Amino acid sequence: MPIFTPGRRWQPPYSPFKKEPLGKRLLAATERMIKGPLFGCRMCGNCMLQETAFICPMECPKGARNGPCGGSTEMCYVDNTRPCIWYAIYKRSEKMGRSEKLLEVLPPLDWDKVGEETWGDVWKQARQVGVKKVFKGLATRDVALRARTWDSVFRPVRQPLWWSGDSEYHAPKYKEPASDLERRLRDGEFVVTAEVAPSLSPNTTKFLSNVEALRDYVTAVNFTDNASAMPRVSSWASSVMALQKHAEPVMQITARDHTRLSVQSDVLGASTLGIRNILCLSGDSPREGAQPMARLDILDVDSIQILWMLRRLRDEGKYLDGREIKQPPKYFLGAAGSPMASEPHFQAIREHKKINAGAQFLQTNVVYDTDRMEIWLNELAKRNILDKAYLLIGVMPIKSLKMAHKLNEVPGIILPASIIKRMEAAGDGAEEVGVTIALEIIERIRAKKAVNGIHLMTVGWESIVPRIVTDAGLKRVPAVLQVAA
Repeated sequence: MPIFTPGRRWQPPYSPFKKEPLGKRLLAATERMIKGPLFGCRMCGNCMLQETAFICPMECPKGARNGPCGGSTEMCYVDNTRPCIWYAIYKRSEKMGRSEKLLEVLPPLDWDKVGEETWGDVWKQARQVGVKKVFKGLATRDVALRARTWDSVFRPVRQPLWWSGDSEYHAPKYKEPASDLERRLRDGEFVVTAEVAPSLSPNTTKFLSNVEALRDYVTAVNFTDNASAMPRVSSWASSVMALQKHAEPVMQITARDHTRLSVQSDVLGASTLGIRNILCLSGDSPREGAQPMARLDILDVDSIQILWMLRRLRDEGKYLDGREIKQPPKYFLGAAGSPMASEPHFQAIREHKKINAGAQFLQTNVVYDTDRMEIWLNELAKRNILDKAYLLIGVMPIKSLKMAHKLNEVPGIILPASIIKRMEAAGDGAEEVGVTIALEIIERIRAKKAVNGIHLMTVGWESIVPRIVTDAGLKRVPAVLQVAA
């Protein structure tokens, strides 16, 4: 077990993909021998220890480099025998007074540098700044000067020019709404979105019937991207079919199933077909899916990095590699929120970072405890970000007592004991009680001024959406969408 990282080495260190000179190999071996026992170093080639409270984020089974997943608690949900590394990073950063350091959007791995040392890059940057100036700056009692000196050496190392991540909020640079969903949110409407599960086969009859049934009751329809790490028809194809039925789609992109290349390519393709809402997610761990299990250890890009790339592609007209695009795509970017995961003030850092990176709306995980949601909202308010993104709170009607017990096992969902008792007492009337509970939760959510809508997740029970929307008094005038030529 590493001395300073509260976990165990998940995978062995990387090896470089090319032959290096002897001097660099010796330096890399020395760095590995020292940082391995101390931090569980995997030799990622882009060390971020100074920004993550000297706990290596590469210990995360998902390889998440910008924060925890939506199911984060004190223990890792992929392997509950080990602590959540990001939870540990948050706790230590808070003790050190360095929590705001965690807002910086950190880059994905540069696979040309993976397996190589970082110390040489640090020394090279120190020489560029001036070694004498660096030592003098670090030795001073002036805290601000010491911080600037430290940053002058380490920031260029961890933030290469092709990434240039920061901790600032970046407002969208376009003026007219990119989608009907964005237009309605801007107009102050309390919107409803809902999920429809993509088809399990090329037979899309039931899928299209569900889309048509929901079209006039919700502003937009989400299509999951291999939810629970199980294959289905892609969110991309489902969104195109929804457009053909004049329903506005929200296309989901999971970091688990994409690379930095496919993310940019898929979004450009979606844009040409008229898809204007994109939700960026990390994705459920393959541990949750069927066997044989897919890779657990690394995401090429995480959800925050996807937001950063897509915001720059849209607003700055730049691919990740720096090439300019003459006619940038236009879309409304979203991310997931998790009011029930981790400590609310830790999770608020995560949501803040997503909004800074480019998220314009947050669709949250399912909420049953609105009092705890209120704590989460207060933490967002403290960070002054409630006016920078629209909040759509997740609501899921419970169909049976069995479903209630199953929900209690899902990372990031908290089901109060009072709801379990109501479902137990319901007997054969469980469905009706589940709908009543959902309507009560919606009523409490609507009372929160900071909330802009709800996101209905029905897990195959799409037929209940019209009733819930109608009984909640949320039926709206549908907009006729134009399918892209």
